[in-house]
Amino acid sequence: MSFVGEEPTPGVGLFGPSVDAFDQRAEQLLEIIRSSKVAGRVFLAASHLGDFSVVWHLIAVARGTTSNKRAAQAFALSALLGAESLIVNQGVKRIFKRERPTTSGDDRFAVRTPSTSSFPSGHASAAIFAATVLTTLDGKKSAPLWFGLAAVVGTSRAFVRIHHASDVIGGALVGLVLGLAVRPIVKLLR
Repeated sequence: MSFVGEEPTPGVGLFGPSVDAFDQRAEQLLEIIRSSKVAGRVFLAASHLGDFSVVWHLIAVARGTTSNKRAAQAFALSALLGAESLIVNQGVKRIFKRERPTTSGDDRFAVRTPSTSSFPSGHASAAIFAATVLTTLDGKKSAPLWFGLAAVVGTSRAFVRIHHASDVIGGALVGLVLGLAVRPIVKLLR
């Protein structure tokens, strides 16, 4: 789907017509939400805070100031986020090489121009990965907080038109798989 004055939407066709139809419908729904100034501010801020997993590192540091055990957990979360980023950005994205929804960005949103391909969303992957690790550390009662924040960060990437909605879902699944894979290690830090 493209908008007036924009180049055609690249990345279409990589995953088949069903995924393309899903992405187009999601884009139509997001375009309605984009008219809200509040939504624009929230999702733009979430997108920026998701850059380089800043929000998750800040949470790790804040938690780390409360005890020595949590300081060790903060270091571990930051190290694990680095490993997750390496796997996603230098591994998985190189396999798919999907183009982003716009080739020149969306003038409504001042965001950093990514240097990697669109699929999967690194922000969504890191967000769900961090939420999985934090829930493992803090217990199931914390899940709505961490996964709610992760959902906002992931959705923000489709909102600002840096990712297709299917990129965000793919990223979330990659982050969940990686988060579950490190759970045995993370449990040792509780």
